[in-house]
Amino acid sequence: MAEVGECSASNSSIQNWAKLKTKSSSVDKYEWCKITRNSDVNSITLQNRSFNAILVDETLVQKDDIAFIKCGSEIVSGPVQDGHLSYKFEILSDSKVCKGLKISMDVEHTKCSICLNIWHDVVTAAPCFHNFCNGCFSEWLKRSQEKRTSVLCPQCRAVVQFVGRNHFLLNIAETILQEDSSLRRSVEEIAILDSCSLIQSNLVIGSGKKRTQKRPHSVLGQEESGVLELPCPQCGTEYAGFRCNPNTVHLQCHGCGGMMPSRFDIGIPQHCLGCDRAFCGAYWRAQRLQRSGTYATCNPETLKPISSRTISRIPQLTHENNQHEQDITERCISQMGKTLQDVISEWIVKFNNREIDRTRMPLNHVEMITAETHICNECYDKLVGFLLYWFRISTPKYLLPGDATERENCWYGYACRTQHHNEDHARKRNHVCRPTRSR
Repeated sequence: MAEVGECSASNSSIQNWAKLKTKSSSVDKYEWCKITRNSDVNSITLQNRSFNAILVDETLVQKDDIAFIKCGSEIVSGPVQDGHLSYKFEILSDSKVCKGLKISMDVEHTKCSICLNIWHDVVTAAPCFHNFCNGCFSEWLKRSQEKRTSVLCPQCRAVVQFVGRNHFLLNIAETILQEDSSLRRSVEEIAILDSCSLIQSNLVIGSGKKRTQKRPHSVLGQEESGVLELPCPQCGTEYAGFRCNPNTVHLQCHGCGGMMPSRFDIGIPQHCLGCDRAFCGAYWRAQRLQRSGTYATCNPETLKPISSRTISRIPQLTHENNQHEQDITERCISQMGKTLQDVISEWIVKFNNREIDRTRMPLNHVEMITAETHICNECYDKLVGFLLYWFRISTPKYLLPGDATERENCWYGYACRTQHHNEDHARKRNHVCRPTRSR
């Protein structure tokens, strides 16, 4: 279904996604065109509904005819510019369209049934889909594992098979607390909850029961029904002195999709601190498991300390994906007689010594990260991009390639959106700089 844009005579109660801005003042308002965003979202058409021809980007459009327009198109309400209103077509950003959107929710429905407070770092249990504070449910999970063969939902007592963090409900809880600060808990209470929180990524909880499979499972590779499922290698065999019991909670690896037991007390990292996702490479290496085709397991390189990593190419996301800036950085490093690894090693030392402002670092738990922190490949690329930004803005102009020193800084700096779709602008202006003007 097509979406209708806003014209002079449109109903203000309808949610608008675009509008025409007058370029000259007038008190007269009448419906003379219809703007439609088609079902494919990308194409926008304008229909001339006036009695005269109109101009669209200097092209004459007759009565009832249709023309394609884009953001920035100039529309004149007559056949010539002189004596007629001139408009510029602009597409509103999603943030402006949704600015007035509000969701009504009963505060009682956003409370944890264990502590009876607004959710903090909310997690959702399945298949019942009840929600709890991460710290509250983590404590419940530990006690349940000590006393029972299965974990029951604290609210409905259904058997819990899966639990994971719910980022959508987390945003709702934060909005409620911003509206009513009296519902916010003390810093001490939140610190205690955070110290109890064990759920960083999705947990698969075994019930200890036999399951009859109606079809083979691609990961587990089971052919027969009525057998006990063995999600991971340690469910059937003891490795490094550990074997899963029927109630062992399992993590699903983000890298390979395989399972590993969730073990919080052995000092082996199972999550990337930069993104909180689970990776099994470091765990299975510590367990001295030989990779085979029976179970999905990751390469140990997927999760390793920052200090033990090496890099030979600039990550694609560096400098906001601006290839011109990446090329300048690469040539600058080469002119200095260094390798990319040399530069990154130097800046990791500065990072570890807290000589760099971490405000814009695109990772989670930025204040906790050190050179010995285990992170995944994707987060390492983000860290490298962050360090190369600081390398560039700290490098004197005379050390940059000649063509780079002649460019003026873009007003919007690294936050510029034009650099992503305008090749000429991306090349002519320096975008590895701080914004000096906000949008």
